[in-house]
Amino acid sequence: MIRKDGRANNELRPVTITTGFQPYAEGSALITLGDTKVVCAISLENRVPAFLKGKGRGWITAEYGMLPRSTTTRISREDSRSGGRTKEIQRLIGRSLRAVVDLDALGERMLMVDCDVLQADGGTRTAAITGSYVALVQALNTMISKELIASSPIKCAVAATSVGVVAGEELLDLCYDEDSWAEVDCNVVMTSEGKFVEVQGTAEENPFTKQTIDTLLAMAEKGIKQLFTVQQAAVDSLKR
Repeated sequence: MIRKDGRANNELRPVTITTGFQPYAEGSALITLGDTKVVCAISLENRVPAFLKGKGRGWITAEYGMLPRSTTTRISREDSRSGGRTKEIQRLIGRSLRAVVDLDALGERMLMVDCDVLQADGGTRTAAITGSYVALVQALNTMISKELIASSPIKCAVAATSVGVVAGEELLDLCYDEDSWAEVDCNVVMTSEGKFVEVQGTAEENPFTKQTIDTLLAMAEKGIKQLFTVQQAAVDSLKR
């Protein structure tokens, strides 16, 4: 099939990560993935959830939201009672970042990750995870500079992408039009050590085979390795 933007089936959309996008946050990044744009900001709070009080362990949690005109038609702002999709994405972002950090090294502190979708064209949750990792590195560097921690507790990088089957063909990094017509839709979160944080795959109509999921996972791994390169370039820019 010919994709709307002319990409090959196994090709990512153009991706950029701009660090320090919100200067008042301990760490922040703007990630642009094709026409999807997400701001990721991290705030340090000297508290932890009740279940961690007195245990000397830190925590990372996330909030996610879409601006009213981030889509082709206006969507209403969510209140504190976020919908099921939003809660699912928030939990996924938090899990993904916690998977690559030594939480004991944070002490009893919490890093709050805010992901705001400025513009949505598919892949907002995967972009949020990929961008938040860079913001996390900056936030931890800020903590080091303030002598709150001695060294970075990051164990490895984490990034995410989408894959799917559209019109019978396996595709990497689905835009909205592709996602809305996908026969199979998957989100994959991986660490730079080659381990999975989450593999979420759904058949929209007909069940898919193990061969299909194997092909999609291989395609996702290729794309995520490219995202690690973009992340590293952004992290290196923090040192300049």
